[in-house]
Amino acid sequence: MTQFDRTVEVALEPDAAFELISRPERLRRWLTVAARVDLREGGRYRWTVVPGHSASGTFTEVVPGRRLKLRWWWEDSDDLPPGSSTVALTLTPKNGSTEIRLVHDGLTEAQEPSHAEVWNHYLDRLAVAGRDGDAGPDDWAVALEPSDEITGAEATLVVLQEVLRGLTADDLQRRTPCRDFTVAALAEHLLGSIRSLGSAGGGTMPAADAPGDVEVRVADAAQAATEGWRHRGLQGTVTPGSTAMPATTAVSILAIEFLVHAWDFATATGQRLDVPEQLASYVLGLAQSTISPQSRESGAFGEPVPVGDDAGPLERLIAFTGRSPSP
Repeated sequence: MTQFDRTVEVALEPDAAFELISRPERLRRWLTVAARVDLREGGRYRWTVVPGHSASGTFTEVVPGRRLKLRWWWEDSDDLPPGSSTVALTLTPKNGSTEIRLVHDGLTEAQEPSHAEVWNHYLDRLAVAGRDGDAGPDDWAVALEPSDEITGAEATLVVLQEVLRGLTADDLQRRTPCRDFTVAALAEHLLGSIRSLGSAGGGTMPAADAPGDVEVRVADAAQAATEGWRHRGLQGTVTPGSTAMPATTAVSILAIEFLVHAWDFATATGQRLDVPEQLASYVLGLAQSTISPQSRESGAFGEPVPVGDDAGPLERLIAFTGRSPSP
């Protein structure tokens, strides 16, 4: 067996650096799409690092400001089964900054190169997050072609969360392109949809009045929803609210809502929205197979808006949902 071992310097005091490697809202700034953390010895964690790929296990050491150690395994791989490897992060103060040494033990010679590539990528992002507060969009998180509807929902969640992190208190009463909704009202509408669709998949959803800002509340609800669907699977039918539908359709709606409302929030607040063409094309296909004439008649979506032949897939998606892509 072998190990990966690297030290990076983070421009934070040890307590703040420890938060960056242990708190869900901070982990999402550099490492994860979603993070569930029970921060105590024996507590469980689940980190979705990129869509469709989650690490999980238990904490074996938790010393705030000094050390974090956890059992590590990839849920989607038999190559690194539960209990076969550990990740330890040791924090050492250094002239107002903190050195963080990460050691991943229990890797085979064949596994070490791929894990080194992953850890080097994310440790570089950790250093940036320590300096700037946020490492910015992670190309790895949206570059993959979704393998199923759940992975598609996780990929669009990445885009949505990047926009939600840019919201300020002054933005909440701004009007959005989504008819009759302010930013605050649209956030509540989105949370209601996530709770309904997540509950249909068996997710244990946060309460409607859960604390936190918009990004935290959406991230927590979305993680619970996608975890529920991962556990349940995509077979059969479900009934969110009073409407029965195929399970694949229910999860497709999550992906559509995440990406289209990301555009709504970005447009309302003047933020740039970067969406890879393959992801926008994927969600456009979901929308074309999911949005029915009945849903337009009910007011859930407007009639499609014409676009030019040179329109990209994101513009076509926005227009298909009844919005003008050039407000």
